[in-house]
This record gives sequence, C-alpha cells and structure tokens, in this order.
Amino acid sequence: MKSLLLVLVVLVLLSCVPPVKSGPNMYIRRVFSTCWRTKGVCKKSCGKSEEYHIFCDSAFLCCIDKKYLPIQVGK
Repeated sequence: MKSLLLVLVVLVLLSCVPPVKSGPNMYIRRVFSTCWRTKGVCKKSCGKSEEYHIFCDSAFLCCIDKKYLPIQVGK
C-alpha cells in the first residue's frame, strides 16, 4: 500500500514540472515551425521588422522579415 501511495505522489509531482523550453528541442521545434521556404517562422504575432504573408494554420501567422518578401508590382 505504501508503494502505491509513493507512486501516486511521484506521478503528481512529475505532472507539475514544466516542460523544458531550451536545449536541442528548441532548435528542432524551430525547424518544423518554419514557413515560406524556411524564410519565415510561424508565430502568434509578428515583430516590428516582420510582416505576415500567409497563414501557417488557423492560429498562427507566417512572419517573414521584410527583405525576404516578394516584390509587389502595380501597387
């Protein structure tokens, strides 16, 4: 009975530990969250030097640096 209680306590404590946001997982996540021929990054909002060009999915914008955007003709 004590071992079952110990296992439950450990599981509860492990569920409270936040996920790690650094290390190699950060770089892997960035590669898979790219868009626009890997020039852009999927984010919720774009920075000041970025503009969104297309949508990544229903919740994210494809934020691209202005120098990588295509030239618009006939503006």
